[in-house]
Amino acid sequence: MVAGNDFDPELVRGLKALAETTFPKRCRCCNRVFADVADYVMQTEAMPNGRRSLKQSFDDDGTVIVDLYRNCPCGSTLMDSFSDRRNATPQGEARRVRFDELMAYLVGRGLAANNARLELLKFLRGEPSELLSTIHPPATGNL
Repeated sequence: MVAGNDFDPELVRGLKALAETTFPKRCRCCNRVFADVADYVMQTEAMPNGRRSLKQSFDDDGTVIVDLYRNCPCGSTLMDSFSDRRNATPQGEARRVRFDELMAYLVGRGLAANNARLELLKFLRGEPSELLSTIHPPATGNL
């Protein structure tokens, strides 16, 4: 099996977002360092003999955890855990709806969807966005 070709790139992107604080990761057997999730998946191999590389479990507070098992080139089995940071409250859902509305608005104003998303995420992190400062926001409910 070719290393790194057994996962959907979209899954890797999602895991990367969920695991920003868990990397760099180091194999305890050979000291190989994995800079981020993409590096971890590319440099390692899926579990042999058809064993599942992903396992779902629950944290003590009921949070869903996904464990990703991979084999290091040295043969050691590695595992990293990812949990969903998504806010499941009504306020979190309302925030996602508003984010989607703003995405549609920005795309409608001619921005590429990826650029619109990146600029909105900058804003949510409190970072300046020169691009967004040049676009007048929509009136509430007029999206």
